[in-house]
Amino acid sequence: MRRGPWAVAAMAVLCAALATGCGGGKGGSADADGSSGTTPAPSATAPAPSSSELDELNRLVDGAESAADKADSDAANDH
Repeated sequence: MRRGPWAVAAMAVLCAALATGCGGGKGGSADADGSSGTTPAPSATAPAPSSSELDELNRLVDGAESAADKADSDAANDH
């Protein structure tokens, strides 16, 4: 199955968001000591994300969905 540039862009955005943790602390890549650097699941006492963080994440998801839809449409038209 061939994917267009929109699919590649959507995947790059998604990978970047996962690697950076959407700007919230440690990312998913290995630290200097070889640990994964992942953060534990939020507890009941963890602060809620700010509205600007949620807005940014929503824009990111909307953009990825739009790019994936475009890629699927392009792929369907290629056949």
